[in-house]
Amino acid sequence: MNKSIKDIVHHAEVSEKAIEAYLVRRAKEQGLLCLKYSSANTTGYPDRLLLLPDGRVAWIEIKTKGKHPNKLQLLRHDELRRHGHTVYVADSKEGIEKILTLNK
Repeated sequence: MNKSIKDIVHHAEVSEKAIEAYLVRRAKEQGLLCLKYSSANTTGYPDRLLLLPDGRVAWIEIKTKGKHPNKLQLLRHDELRRHGHTVYVADSKEGIEKILTLNK
């Protein structure tokens, strides 16, 4: 397994972990709270809750560049939307910026 430094650096830029860290940093810069969501009893819910002005909340599913939510995650997204929640999926820093711009 001979990964080049270029491949390693590229992966570090597009990994789920890197995109999530970018979301948290950018939200903080804008004075927003971005909470990690975890439930011991259920799976498939989005990774983060973004607390927005005026009591609004957005759920954000973070994916590695080019990846998509699995079937359970899509079911959870639909469930949240049926309850009136906003759900986004982001697989890039540009996607994060779009979400933040839409929710100013």
